[in-house]
Amino acid sequence: MRVYLDNCCFNRPFDDQRQTRVRLEAEAKLCIQEHIRCGELELVWSYMPDFENAANTFEERRTTISGWRQYVTRDIEETAMILQRANILAGMGLKAKDALHIACANAGECTYFVTTDDDILDHRTRRTRHHSSRSDRFCPGDEPMSTDTEVRIRGLRALVEA
Repeated sequence: MRVYLDNCCFNRPFDDQRQTRVRLEAEAKLCIQEHIRCGELELVWSYMPDFENAANTFEERRTTISGWRQYVTRDIEETAMILQRANILAGMGLKAKDALHIACANAGECTYFVTTDDDILDHRTRRTRHHSSRSDRFCPGDEPMSTDTEVRIRGLRALVEA
């Protein structure tokens, strides 16, 4: 099973873990990484993580993320088809870099595109509304958990349990 993780996903374990959503996404991402290390998932990479990671001002993050190249089973280079697909996605309201990540994942024939990027996830939610009861939206004693977060966590769990 092929997976593509965008830079938001690779950076999630470095984010402030005091927020429940961030902590759960980081844990799910770390679990996915372990499946990649064990060879149970194939990591698809593209020029986009390299491009974005090169601009990362934090050396530790940059080095750690670059280290994931050793696990890559498929490396996607820019093609006219990828650019065409990205332009279509950008025309649907996605940011250019996000559209390129998704187009690369598509070109890599990935089963899953994994992200924690709110812009991508919000765009998806606007296009396909998810509903949940009010009780599903809150974790007792914690900050409110949005429907988007619930969908994201379910999606990551499904990938991890697959």
